[in-house]
Amino acid sequence: MSLNIVSDRLGYPAEYFKMEPLPKRRKETECDDSWVAYPVLSNEQSLDPELIDAFAAPITDKKETSRLIKELATVYPLRGLQHIKRVRARKEKGSTHPLEVIVCLASDAPDRGMDIFDLSSAGRLNCSGLGVPFLVKIPACPPLTRPQFEQASKHWPTSFHEDKQVTVALKGQLFSPHQKSKMQEYMMAAVAAAKQGWERGMEGVGAVVVDPESEKILAIGHDCRTGSHPLHHAVMVCIDLVACGQGGGAYTYDKYPACQFVLPDSSPSPRKDIPVCGNQPDQASTGESGHPYICTGYDLYVTREPCVMCAMALVHSRIGRVFYGTASIDGAFGSKFKIHAKKDLNHRFEVFQGVLGQQCEDLNRQVNLVKMNS
Repeated sequence: MSLNIVSDRLGYPAEYFKMEPLPKRRKETECDDSWVAYPVLSNEQSLDPELIDAFAAPITDKKETSRLIKELATVYPLRGLQHIKRVRARKEKGSTHPLEVIVCLASDAPDRGMDIFDLSSAGRLNCSGLGVPFLVKIPACPPLTRPQFEQASKHWPTSFHEDKQVTVALKGQLFSPHQKSKMQEYMMAAVAAAKQGWERGMEGVGAVVVDPESEKILAIGHDCRTGSHPLHHAVMVCIDLVACGQGGGAYTYDKYPACQFVLPDSSPSPRKDIPVCGNQPDQASTGESGHPYICTGYDLYVTREPCVMCAMALVHSRIGRVFYGTASIDGAFGSKFKIHAKKDLNHRFEVFQGVLGQQCEDLNRQVNLVKMNS
């Protein structure tokens, strides 16, 4: 089927599916600023910091500070807590004791309790210059993101080695206007495909695979389960279409004209100007031929958050990044699971949510409404 017929069916310009990079073909589509692509981080990066109990005490004589820190580090070392700053300044202005020091973890305190006498008798600690100990909460692990750092700092000062790319991504500022314009175009194609599939009695989900190096769509597909194959989710269809474009593939989609693939110019290679945050994709993954494996270095755009089956297929096909529009109750990229962040898998990649989020949510809501009334 010709590209013109496909574009007519999808309501999308034929130039979009041609091999030449889009910027040479037409002006960029005006970008809708109502959506923001936010990263879906691991639990370690996104959850509030875990807190543990510790005893702290005011330093009543600043001249004793250096000695106290050295002795406390010997008598009560904070093992595994290198991120904790032993001393903090008191928040109250004009305090007679402007400094406070972590004495020990609550689990390391003497059995009889915690007072100056206990400290002096339980170890080789000279408590001169220390005030009455009190209980505090301190972060058990080093903060990985700025929100975690700000939350942890409310309890006790910590060191923080900031990944500025993650900070920018959490603010929704990782992508340039040009990149957002291209992302919007790709998701618009996925939405159009989803509508085509839905009109043919399929689930209303569409997906697009893009080579970020050339900014070209390599495959576009929609859910094809009805009357075909129960595993033909939109993502699975797109992966198979990419394989078709590489001379492989397991199925044909002649009955579904919106499901198309094109031949890539060459094997994808990582670009220095593609923004990344957190764990970068495994760009070295290759197949038996030595060439990059199926989707290595490619981006996926999908209207709805993929399920576990599709998520694992994306792991296996070595996808570079995933962008989805709206969440799913059983989604594997943030809603129920975070497959992309599992440390024991042999490939990890980045996931972003919210691209054309409102349009994708409206589509999802419309589909669900029809289901309820049918």
